Amino acid sequence: MIVIKKEHELDAMRVAARKTATILRAVADRVAPGVTTGELDAYAAELAKAAEGRCAFYGYHGFSGHICASVNEEIVHGVPGGRMIRDGDIVSIDFGLVYDGFVGDTAITVAAGSIPLEWQQLLDVTKASLEAAIEQAVEGNRLGDISNAVQRTAEAAGFSIVRDFVGHGIGREMHEDPQIPNFGPAGQGPVLKAGMTFAIEPMVNLGVHQTEILEDGWTVVTKDRLPSAHFEHTVAVGKEQAEILTVADKPV
Repeated sequence: MIVIKKEHELDAMRVAARKTATILRAVADRVAPGVTTGELDAYAAELAKAAEGRCAFYGYHGFSGHICASVNEEIVHGVPGGRMIRDGDIVSIDFGLVYDGFVGDTAITVAAGSIPLEWQQLLDVTKASLEAAIEQAVEGNRLGDISNAVQRTAEAAGFSIVRDFVGHGIGREMHEDPQIPNFGPAGQGPVLKAGMTFAIEPMVNLGVHQTEILEDGWTVVTKDRLPSAHFEHTVAVGKEQAEILTVADKPV
């Protein structure tokens, strides 16, 4: 069942999501050659504690990180640790925060140093596919309109869509109904209503769409080991326009 949030619940989600986005931006700003993914993870944990929140991923089904840190060919669920970021890497940071009983979930892919033009296009198109999907999160549309917007945007630019992992409903739990694929025909699926809240998260590959999971049981990589990008926002369906909830506080 897809839950429609009441206004007081949306207010609480706005607070949780804003804190989530603010922490993600601070962590992403530290991505640089010579930094390890474990150092990024420790910083996220520190910021979550200061925000009086709890890292949603830590301990989730045994996951050991406070963030997911996925580098280059790693698509999602990268386990942070001793891997050192190098000049020319792209790093996807996915972060979830539980605050006052609600969850925010957001992700970004950033470059460390200089990257090839084709890699930058991958980042730009993945972000654009998220923006196109959010535009469809309007009352009266169907869930498939969100999925189709991602696929159309990414494939029109010559990239491929990850099909094995999806977005999801979100609220009091990190993963609620419905699942939100990043591909499929428009005009199908449940009708959207204002107050539904989703984590929309395109995962787009430079090469083939097929994936593999590494021996750690978590890290998802592209089958051809070409790079992948991942962007995500927590959004609320609106009557005329979607509301992006994971918007960071402005820097002081």
